[in-house]
Amino acid sequence: MNADQLSAKLSAIASPQRMRVLALLSGERLHVSELARRVGMSRALLYMHLTKLEEAGFVAGHLEMSPDGKALKYFELVPFTLTLDAQTLVDAVAQTTNESEKTDA
Repeated sequence: MNADQLSAKLSAIASPQRMRVLALLSGERLHVSELARRVGMSRALLYMHLTKLEEAGFVAGHLEMSPDGKALKYFELVPFTLTLDAQTLVDAVAQTTNESEKTDA
């Protein structure tokens, strides 16, 4: 993972609201309306947070039909491990530097 990718991952979870969404989804998959109720925010605002989390690879969304024919968007946690220590930063910067050198050559 290069520095830009690491930065995007960290940015995606650098919000108490998004951390709460991840915590709720760690126990079960939920549809957007239920998740919005549990976190106490509008669905529009929740979708903004979910989009950022989905783009970073932390959650996945799926449309499903309910028994009464309504389309429900469910989200679930994508299993992940993110280690943040000095070595992770050194490796990310080194990879970015290597990629830049290849591009410049």
